[in-house]
Amino acid sequence: MVKIFLDTANIDEIREAASWGVLDGVTTNPTLVAKTGRKWSEVIQDILALVDGPISLEVTTPQADDAEERDRRNHCPAA
Repeated sequence: MVKIFLDTANIDEIREAASWGVLDGVTTNPTLVAKTGRKWSEVIQDILALVDGPISLEVTTPQADDAEERDRRNHCPAA
């Protein structure tokens, strides 16, 4: 079975694909979030509210403890 994931942080794109009923998940990274001009935590919370499936958030540090701490600060559940 084919699964459709968007690689974006553009909430309008995610909302549109979700409305079609074909969106299986979203991947994003700090560069894509920065292009939105919004805070990381705001964008991620919007994605979490829209997507009923896997969400992959690329981290900016190789240290797991640092990534987990950033997620806690931004109220993002650990994957």
